[in-house]
Amino acid sequence: MSATAGTEITVPRRPSTLRLLLREPAAAISLVIVALSILGAVFAPWLAPRDPYETDLMAIMQPPGGEYWLGTDGQGRDMLSRMLYGLQVTLGMGALSLLFGGVVGVLVGFAAAYYRRIDNLLMRLMDILLSFPAILFGLAIAAIFGPGIPAVVIALAVATVPLMARIARGAAITVMGLDYIEAARAQGMGDARLIWRHMAPNCLSPILVFATLRFGQVILLGSALSFLGLGAQAPVAELGAMASQGRTFLFFAPHISVLPCLAIFIVVLAFNLLGDALRDALDPRLRV
Repeated sequence: MSATAGTEITVPRRPSTLRLLLREPAAAISLVIVALSILGAVFAPWLAPRDPYETDLMAIMQPPGGEYWLGTDGQGRDMLSRMLYGLQVTLGMGALSLLFGGVVGVLVGFAAAYYRRIDNLLMRLMDILLSFPAILFGLAIAAIFGPGIPAVVIALAVATVPLMARIARGAAITVMGLDYIEAARAQGMGDARLIWRHMAPNCLSPILVFATLRFGQVILLGSALSFLGLGAQAPVAELGAMASQGRTFLFFAPHISVLPCLAIFIVVLAFNLLGDALRDALDPRLRV
């Protein structure tokens, strides 16, 4: 009987994705910022100290501090309350755009990877969409339907479709070449079941990473469109629109424009850092 008989071989468990994220200081900080941003947007009606649309002509352009923690704008409205509600609108626009554009893009990418006869046609259509920048889509849609939040959501969703389609197609082609896909086909498994039961779950990691990175880009583009007057219209509180409205008072009350810009910068940077960290955590070749 060998000396190793009866010994139990244990395989070390891989740490969870959350634990891997928390190992890196930049990833942990970005995760906290993202979580606080989402919580602040969701609970804005309860966290806002004042009505974001209530004007006070006796407190116009108050600097941060004292009664108004972040000061007031050109109409005497509380900046802290408006920024919480503005964060809600900005993140909401980004989430809807990413949801609609992501779902359509994933479906197109999976169809192109699985049904190779239509692959060339679908991807050439995606290339055509990629040739138009999101701001141009926003201008065109605003010219047809008028400026507003729906125009921004549609423009950003359309701009997201080809990018997500490419990511989904690349991941699906890799998975389609694996042995278990061929085995499932040999067993006579239907296309829909094979795609959603075997192919889609194994494509989730790169899609999730790209969605996190894209969310930061969508927030920035949506704020830029609102800054140009194509998105949220007054008096709706939205970070890009607030930054645009504060330009008039830049030399007298810079906080009116600087604070929304700073919020956009911090949130976008947090999503970008989180996306990079998530990519490293979900890639098995980079696990330690």
